Amino acid sequence: MSAQKNVKILLFRYSVVVKGIEKNLTDLGYAVESITDGFDELEGYASHTDLFILYLPGDIMDDRLKLKEMETICTRIGKLEKKMMVIGEKKYHFELSEAVPEIDDYGWLDRPIESEALGAAVEAAINGTIRLGAKKRILIVDDDPAYAAMVREWIKDSYKVDIVTAGLQAISFLMKNQVDLVLLDYEMPGVDGPKVLKMLRQEASTKDIQVVFLTGVGTKEEVARVMELRPDGYVLKSTTRDNLLTYIGKKLG
Repeated sequence: MSAQKNVKILLFRYSVVVKGIEKNLTDLGYAVESITDGFDELEGYASHTDLFILYLPGDIMDDRLKLKEMETICTRIGKLEKKMMVIGEKKYHFELSEAVPEIDDYGWLDRPIESEALGAAVEAAINGTIRLGAKKRILIVDDDPAYAAMVREWIKDSYKVDIVTAGLQAISFLMKNQVDLVLLDYEMPGVDGPKVLKMLRQEASTKDIQVVFLTGVGTKEEVARVMELRPDGYVLKSTTRDNLLTYIGKKLG
């Protein structure tokens, strides 16, 4: 590195693990400072900080005060237009995203952390060579709650996922929320998939959303009938988790 970069670690309590992170980053040439009680001074730190790291404790989901403070930190860092990376337990990532959606505006690194992974992630975050924006958001529309929940479980680690179980609910949701992809059940009672797609295409605010049909029938005739409606694709409900993730990854880039 040419000029020394400044990293501030925001944490709720100091630990041996944090001490290890400090050492790893210091050895890599970063100027590192850990902050446990100066969150009110974030604006003062901003001008001379290249990256904030928010280190989450293991009990974060059980402490409403910490969750609220985490939300406040995420909001303030966003207003300051500074870069931040969050370090936390992988198993809580989805629940945290649900409780504090603002956390998805920043990069995430799973704990425990390997030294090489930490250094690479910090360098990439500072240089802007990785996307530090929100996870891509997917809406699942299916009248079978069990199937929708299974699909969400498959993809929740990679995407922010919402579920509705009826066509009109989907329209109402999409009028108020932006998503990157809709996985839409083809056959539903009342307002079915084709009707939902037609309504979305007629509205300026939703006409460009990618819509992929979920269908349980894979005959050539059925597929041809589905594709006549000009969705952005279709997925058979019999597909596997890996195949679905690969398919969505190609759609969203």
